[in-house]
Amino acid sequence: MKDLYIIGAGGLGRETSWIAETMNQEKETWNIKGFIDDNVSVHGKVIDDYPVLGGLGYLSSLKEAWVICAIGSSAVKKKVIDKIGGMKQIHYASIISPQAVISRHVKVGEGCIIFPGNVITVDVTVGKHVLINPGCTIGHDVVIRDYATIYSAVSVSGNVTVGSATELGVGSRIIQGKKIGDRTIIGAGAIVIRDIESDCTAVGCPAKVIKRRLVE
Repeated sequence: MKDLYIIGAGGLGRETSWIAETMNQEKETWNIKGFIDDNVSVHGKVIDDYPVLGGLGYLSSLKEAWVICAIGSSAVKKKVIDKIGGMKQIHYASIISPQAVISRHVKVGEGCIIFPGNVITVDVTVGKHVLINPGCTIGHDVVIRDYATIYSAVSVSGNVTVGSATELGVGSRIIQGKKIGDRTIIGAGAIVIRDIESDCTAVGCPAKVIKRRLVE
């Protein structure tokens, strides 16, 4: 079994430990060591049976470890991964529920979390550090780029491209063939019927851009 450290001791971190436990029920894979969190107020506490070991600096003391970043915000998740990117002893786990229905013709990058209740069909490419929450459907030939977060009950039709560090809100719908740019937020319940540019927020039915952000 591989030693696993979960970055983030919040709700998503606890859910991730649960998914890892269900993986172990199928095949012993992960020795869950505990949580890593920069919030010093939780250091030393035990949360859902696992200790909070310390902040990100704790990882530098390890000879070798597998980690998973359980942070929902795409922007924050990318910053955390960038921060620990120089730690050569760190490997990135993918935590994928055995109760997710995933075609053998799907490519999943490192550092992903895929919840139970998802259906991912054929010839889908999922990038690195992608989060797919429960109850989503991902159609054929979809491309989901690195650091994207897909919240619960999202429907992504075939031939859609979801940009890097983009977030699809709860219950949103993307019709076939559309492209959503990088670092964009699609609001909860939105229906995307046209391409959406990078660095913006789009809401409504149909989805319309209501906010644009300056690229740093």
